Amino acid sequence: MTASLTQGLLKNFLGNAPYWYKYLILLFLLINPIMLWLPGPWSALAGWVLLGQFIFTLAMALKCYPLLPGGLLALQAVALGMTTPEMVLNEVRHNLEVILLLMFMVAGIYFMKQLLLYVFTKILIGVRSKSLLSLIFCINAALLSAFLDALTVTAVIISIAVGFYSVYHRVASGQEYHNHGHDHGNDLTIQEAQREDLIQFRGFLRSLLMHAAIGTALGGVATMVGEPQNLLIAKEAGWGFKEFFLRILPVSLPVFIAGLSTCLLLEKIKPLGRAFGYAGRLPARVRSILKDFDRYQTDRRTPRETAQLLVQAVVAVLLVLGLAFHVAEVGLIGLAVIVLLTSLNGINEEHQIGKAFQEALPFTALLVVFFTIVAVIHSQHLFQPFIEMVLRQPVENQPGVLFVANGLLSAISDNVFVATIYISEVKAALLNGSITQEHFETLAVAINTGTNLPSVATPNGQAAFLFLLTSAIAPLIRLSYGRMVLMALPYTLVMGGMGFWAVTHWL
Repeated sequence: MTASLTQGLLKNFLGNAPYWYKYLILLFLLINPIMLWLPGPWSALAGWVLLGQFIFTLAMALKCYPLLPGGLLALQAVALGMTTPEMVLNEVRHNLEVILLLMFMVAGIYFMKQLLLYVFTKILIGVRSKSLLSLIFCINAALLSAFLDALTVTAVIISIAVGFYSVYHRVASGQEYHNHGHDHGNDLTIQEAQREDLIQFRGFLRSLLMHAAIGTALGGVATMVGEPQNLLIAKEAGWGFKEFFLRILPVSLPVFIAGLSTCLLLEKIKPLGRAFGYAGRLPARVRSILKDFDRYQTDRRTPRETAQLLVQAVVAVLLVLGLAFHVAEVGLIGLAVIVLLTSLNGINEEHQIGKAFQEALPFTALLVVFFTIVAVIHSQHLFQPFIEMVLRQPVENQPGVLFVANGLLSAISDNVFVATIYISEVKAALLNGSITQEHFETLAVAINTGTNLPSVATPNGQAAFLFLLTSAIAPLIRLSYGRMVLMALPYTLVMGGMGFWAVTHWL
């Protein structure tokens, strides 16, 4: 009986995750208190070990959603006193705008999916060149991210990709277009003749999503509204929108050009593209299915559905204007979008509205767990040696060193957190007379670009990348942590290298 109960508990623990993974998480939970209580350097390493364990759970997102094992590690960290509930709450308060954004804006985008699928289906079937299509996705994501928000833009491209995938999967499974009850996560129904096309289509969608995700970083660095840490840096430096843009321009413009060039090279030079996972092309049969779907939708569109598309288009314009002029916090604008689209498009039942929140709320919970790990980093002063090392450098070397340090730390933790720490320390150095105003402004640019550009190296480096990794589309197209790191690598080298050169030579 005892053996059966133990087996039952182990089977229930983390669900259908592999047993080796379950044993490893249990080992982590056993090691952490032992390391913390050991004398000498072991206790000092406990925080770094916890951080490594949490990154591992992100890397294994396709084995088990990171909220579960990551949440257990976070709970244990609080229980062991590695941080406090008050510190966690402070991190949540500090990032409340991001949480509201995820809760409401992502749900708002859900109610625009008809319009998004309509517009991007036209683009997909109209543009036959994969290089041009990739460039369009990258540029559009960059321009939108410069004035909106990278998470919002990522939510849009995820919604588009899920739409494309679900349409093709229905047809490849022998279903009708209108069969919305079809499970597009189950490949057992795929017809044998379509299996190779499905594999190629996954590769095609992976490459488009990664080009677009990189685009959000290229655009997000350029303006004070592009990323949350940009607003913080602009506030500390006393810069308005125009001044921020001009201060960052010597770095953001060459990096933008280099990023777009990388996009083209990865698509044009096929051996290079294949090496990093960008070789996927849209199979002819998939294009034909999407064409037929577009024709089917057009022929059967009712006046009511046309009115819904028109309302979504008007609300989309209002959304862009509201975000561009910052009439309110992003999350509150998202809530307004939900109210407008549901009210005007006849969605009036709780279960219909509830579906919109299924994508965002698990990631919102994961983000709070992530903030707990950030609170551990803060409480244990894990990054303090790096901060002191940078500020001890000769003045002429500080911008470059600061860029690299911010990039590395952002890639393993959170760019908002890293930017907050560094800009606070640099502002303190200005106030006590250690550095001049001119040098402070140069360092502010280095902090902004350092936290935005090299951090594309890992999914946990940017919230938009982490959202993509843990979204509904990632398991469908087999987009894992390791694959994202590999696909981002050429961009990381080019954007990081060009950013470093610009910071050290053109500021």
